[in-house]
Amino acid sequence: MTESTAGTEPPDDAGGELRFSVPDMDCASCAAKVESAVDGVDGVADVDTRPTTGTVVVRVREAVAESTVVAAIERAGYSVPAADADGEGDGPANVWTSPRAIATGIGAAALFAGLLIEFGVVGIEATVATVLGAPIGVADVLFLAAVALAGREIVRGGLYSARNVSLDIDFLMTVAIVAAISATLLSPEASLFSEAATLAVLFSTAELLEEHSMDQARSSLRELMDLSPDEATVRRDGEEVTVPVDELSIGDRVVIPPGEKIPADGTVVEGASAVDESPITGESVPADKAVGDEVYAGTINEEGYLEVEVEAEPGDDTLSQIVRLVEDAEADKTEREQFVDRFSGYYTPLMVAVAVGVATIPPLAFGADWITWFVYGITMLVLACPCAFVISTPVTVVSGITSAAKNGVLIKGGDRLEAMGQVDAVALDKTGTITRGELSVTDVIPIGDRDEEDVLRCARGLEERSEHPIGEAIVAHADQRAVEGTEVGEFESLTGEGVRATLAGDPHYAGNPDLFEDLGFDLGRVHVLDGGDDLAAEVHHACERQGCLDLVEDAIPRLREAGKTVVLVGREDELEGVIAVADEVRPGAAWTVQRLSELGVETVMLTGDEERTARAIADEVGIDQVRAGLLPDEKVDAVEGLLEEYPDGVAMVGDGVNDAPALATATVGVAMGAAGTDAAIETADVALMADDVTKLPYLSELARDANGIIRQNVWASLGMKALLAVGVPLGYVSVAVAVLLGDAGMTVGVTGNAMRLSQVQPEEADDEPAAA
Repeated sequence: MTESTAGTEPPDDAGGELRFSVPDMDCASCAAKVESAVDGVDGVADVDTRPTTGTVVVRVREAVAESTVVAAIERAGYSVPAADADGEGDGPANVWTSPRAIATGIGAAALFAGLLIEFGVVGIEATVATVLGAPIGVADVLFLAAVALAGREIVRGGLYSARNVSLDIDFLMTVAIVAAISATLLSPEASLFSEAATLAVLFSTAELLEEHSMDQARSSLRELMDLSPDEATVRRDGEEVTVPVDELSIGDRVVIPPGEKIPADGTVVEGASAVDESPITGESVPADKAVGDEVYAGTINEEGYLEVEVEAEPGDDTLSQIVRLVEDAEADKTEREQFVDRFSGYYTPLMVAVAVGVATIPPLAFGADWITWFVYGITMLVLACPCAFVISTPVTVVSGITSAAKNGVLIKGGDRLEAMGQVDAVALDKTGTITRGELSVTDVIPIGDRDEEDVLRCARGLEERSEHPIGEAIVAHADQRAVEGTEVGEFESLTGEGVRATLAGDPHYAGNPDLFEDLGFDLGRVHVLDGGDDLAAEVHHACERQGCLDLVEDAIPRLREAGKTVVLVGREDELEGVIAVADEVRPGAAWTVQRLSELGVETVMLTGDEERTARAIADEVGIDQVRAGLLPDEKVDAVEGLLEEYPDGVAMVGDGVNDAPALATATVGVAMGAAGTDAAIETADVALMADDVTKLPYLSELARDANGIIRQNVWASLGMKALLAVGVPLGYVSVAVAVLLGDAGMTVGVTGNAMRLSQVQPEEADDEPAAA
């Protein structure tokens, strides 16, 4: 695949994809012109125009020179910014200092001066010339000058549309302007030069406002694109050299001083620092990075010195994938957008027919004043192109998806955004989603005259050679407590039960209760303990009063009911202690469940764990529905069952790999911790770049707000057009009002409304980190 901004050499392969930045393409009418022009180029298979992002994606069947495609786009009347030395196109020019804006401004001054003369404010009434018998006064010259200045781009676009038989807004405005001038020349009493000038100036102003509004909507995407630095400092042959980021290769060693952006995805090979990863993950707290840790392009090295080995080619890093997916989001149209496209295909021809009827039927059938109704017909033509209506949905989609990407939530298309806004239930995998997916020691209960360090010392020695996750958790906890192990000999792993080893020559065991029952311990006698939250203290106190073996049977059920795994430690004839290990609940998990409930979204836990452990975790975070003991295919069945119960939509949240079948089955699949994971980014509908479950309420709220804004924009656009159309034949709506409200006003309005999505921000969870 080849990506580009302007003409270079054709791609090496026979086919591929070319991308072009066309910033002046900011409406459906513009997009239609570009699509028609590029579609005629030999070798082009498909053209995807995206006016909201100002991007044209061209898929080719064979090698096609980019310069050929650029020429076709420019023939349609749109410029393609030239690529600079870094391969990036020129930034957007200021709309209000562009040649068109200057010409429109001078045209507006000419229109104003002409109106002053026409209405007698300035007494200049001389006839300058006569054309086809019609006298041309000073005011008329000023009106025609205004048309020539402000209407040049309109007429040029209209002529191109006429050649391509395209009934778009430029063609309709050209027809209206030419009709007004022609009517005046053929019938001087019509005196419609001022209407033609007003239409040209106001419509050109409207298009400038539309371009400005669209430029504001695109600014968030440009902010994402600007996150990556242009240059990188690379250590080569013992020297530091500065090279363009595009020239980095896998294996290069990049030097990143404090305060600079990291230019590529890679692994830290020297140094340590805190890195601001908010551009990728949305996390505001800097992440500590040391040798062996992954870093991402576009993140910022805050304080220390880092050297990073590049592990992704330019364009394949995580940031580039995010930008590319956000750019492509417009291609996946929502159901409402598809409705808008279908509706607009009927709307414009119908309105043109209505305009012709308004201009001709009353004068011919009822003897009405033809000049008045001709002007009404021109006004109806202004309302015939649904620009604001067509742009209302894609601008909202791009605004929402770009805002989400800046907060560490990658939504892969408008259809996914729309679907997420309709979801009534969220299915959550337990391990790695509700919990951290990392075991840790939660309780150490010494028995007899031993203390916690004695139990940990023994357990560490037994588990140090074990590769089981439980053993690793015990060793890690002993490290944190600075508890050293003892001399280990004759180590043996007892499959399914635990481990055996000699510690300082004395045989010891660590394992589940079944192992110690096999050794002859009687754990069946039950002694019910009194109330109390500190189980370890309660057991130790009770052991001082009476025998301990029966007490263990009280501790084990209570630990298991809390969702913990129990490990007993001791000799063949003596129990020394109990250790409980659990997967910690993620900070904010309980808050997330509560917030989703407040938003009207039901939560369900799907897990392969046993019912007792799953229920303990579910109770802790507030989930009522639990489906436990599920194999991967059974999770699919569970999601299908939820879809029957919640037909509006079900989201499935998992790690994007182990839960792939269930993610694919759900209405929306949400992958956790996708940063740096190509598989999760590519396969999921939505990717949470960080392992932060608290982003789920934000995602739900953003999607619901987006759907609401889309509805507002669609119906407001249609409502305004309908209201103005009714007002035209009643004499309440002039050409100026139709342009300012029906075109410029609604375009600015729907764009501004869409930009409100950037104000939706993730909330801070108000609960403390919890442990199972």
